[in-house]
Amino acid sequence: MSKVQDIINTRRTIYRFTQQEVRQDSIDQALLAASNAPCHKHTHPWRFFVMGGNIRQALIPLITKLANEKSRKNNSLDFTKDVQRAVNKIILPPVIIAVTSKKSPTDSFREKEDYAGSVCALQNLVLSFWDNGIGSQWTTGAITRHEETYAALKIDSSKWEIIGFVKSGYPAAVPQVNKLSVDDISVYMD
Repeated sequence: MSKVQDIINTRRTIYRFTQQEVRQDSIDQALLAASNAPCHKHTHPWRFFVMGGNIRQALIPLITKLANEKSRKNNSLDFTKDVQRAVNKIILPPVIIAVTSKKSPTDSFREKEDYAGSVCALQNLVLSFWDNGIGSQWTTGAITRHEETYAALKIDSSKWEIIGFVKSGYPAAVPQVNKLSVDDISVYMD
């Protein structure tokens, strides 16, 4: 099996990271890989916002508000624990990148193709990280859709859609996952 095949087939979503710092050259290499994703008509519809400590701290009030709302909705008995868990998801990962895709309000087909290209770029980013021993998790929680997040990151929500946050770092553990077989996902037709 080639190294590329090995990277693709062994990559797993990582939920817990060590606190080991991710070197800037690894981040740059992953962003370069992302920029080389396929996209129809060469629109390059993606932008990547690497979130440092200050921007993450600025999001804590919103995270707290959203976690409290979710806790109430779920009739949780421990709001404090729920809020701390939500805050840790933003504070603890060594790297967080907000991934956006260009909107095309007057052309829904173009917007769909650009979204597909942006997801390809996100996958290239994650695979490049994995090649360097760095794990990732793509999240699409309420924080990624909230207007206050767009404001904090200075992203114009009329032009760009946040398609998720990619949390990255060195894996504290790699989960075992059962994937469907090729036969389960394929239909060969004459």
